[in-house]
Amino acid sequence: MLKDLAADRQAQGDTRRRNLGALLRRVHLGGPASRVELADRMGVNRSTVLALTSELAAAGLVREVPATASGRAGRPSFVVRPESDTVYVLAFDIAVDRLVAARVALGGTVSARLEATRPRAGVDLDSVVSVLAGFGRELHRDAPPGAVCVGIGASYCGMIRPGDGMVRFGPDLGWVDQAFGAELARRLDLGLPVLVGNEAHLGAMAEHQRGAGVGAQNLIYLHGDVGVGGGIIVGGDLLDGDGGYGSEVGHMLVNPYQGRPCGCGSRGCLEAEVGERALLDEAGRPADHRGRDAVRAVVAAAEQGDAAAQAALRHIGDWLGIGVANLINLFNPGVVIFGGTLCEVFPGAATQVRSRIAANVLPVSRDKARLAVSALGYDATLIGAAELGFSPLLTDPLGIPALAPPRR
Repeated sequence: MLKDLAADRQAQGDTRRRNLGALLRRVHLGGPASRVELADRMGVNRSTVLALTSELAAAGLVREVPATASGRAGRPSFVVRPESDTVYVLAFDIAVDRLVAARVALGGTVSARLEATRPRAGVDLDSVVSVLAGFGRELHRDAPPGAVCVGIGASYCGMIRPGDGMVRFGPDLGWVDQAFGAELARRLDLGLPVLVGNEAHLGAMAEHQRGAGVGAQNLIYLHGDVGVGGGIIVGGDLLDGDGGYGSEVGHMLVNPYQGRPCGCGSRGCLEAEVGERALLDEAGRPADHRGRDAVRAVVAAAEQGDAAAQAALRHIGDWLGIGVANLINLFNPGVVIFGGTLCEVFPGAATQVRSRIAANVLPVSRDKARLAVSALGYDATLIGAAELGFSPLLTDPLGIPALAPPRR
């Protein structure tokens, strides 16, 4: 009997936590909503929503405020909104040649951000962590009075071991088994772990939750930087593989016999054929030209009629189309999203990509696959890092053991 009572209490507690998390997630991702809307979306009654809202409000996570005036007579209506002014996470985005840190409010608004260039100088854990820890402490210190930091998330351009933020392999700068997450947490000293994810995985989740993939249960996100990363959402969940290293679409072999060398040690990988250096080489740009501005310059030249730049985009588009065709045949996505530098490249390469899809994708999959550029642009990976930072709070809103108030 006692075991049965304990099991019942445990089940009730689990249901309560799930419902609290579901309500908080609704207003975090969807914005202010009335109790009626929340009850309908969550499939619960209004009294349950009232009880959940009261608990979250007491914890300082939501509040009820008057809705925008409707002009109707009678009692004013109220909506539940996230406490964006006082609850936030720190988010970090570590790309090959830049470092970004931001304070992101509950509700998803980027309240403040800091950026620095990152030299392409090999294994640079200490310098990267030093810059980011300084940024994080500054953002934390400058948060509004009474605000609390509830999590820390980071996006890294490499293969990340789930759980401890270890960078197992960062091919472009040679990082192997670098304890990035643990070291950044130690330097920040906020009493919170740093949750680390692969940049393209996080970009895919961000586009799924807030960007061009909202409403799509199956999508592919391709992130261009120096190379190409991939994130795949299947049935609403990230496809991360047995060890967390799945969806490495940039290392899908597309040109095995005459392919360009890849940073992973192979040849003919998708990222080798469509990445930054491939585009710049095809356009005849010198070896010391690189980065986003160099990619933009090629795209701009093509738009102005430069024949070499136009040919480079066509060449890249053909290989990109081969990769996308393979992915559509494999995963039958509702949308393929081009992010990072591929936001810049795709419009000029779209004809070749669509031609490959028309020629090489099964009609039943081809007809449903929409192509889109990222709605979040270069911030997709940063927003993904923020959502990773919020994930413990959204899973168990009342279970964060120690909230970190700003230091004055």
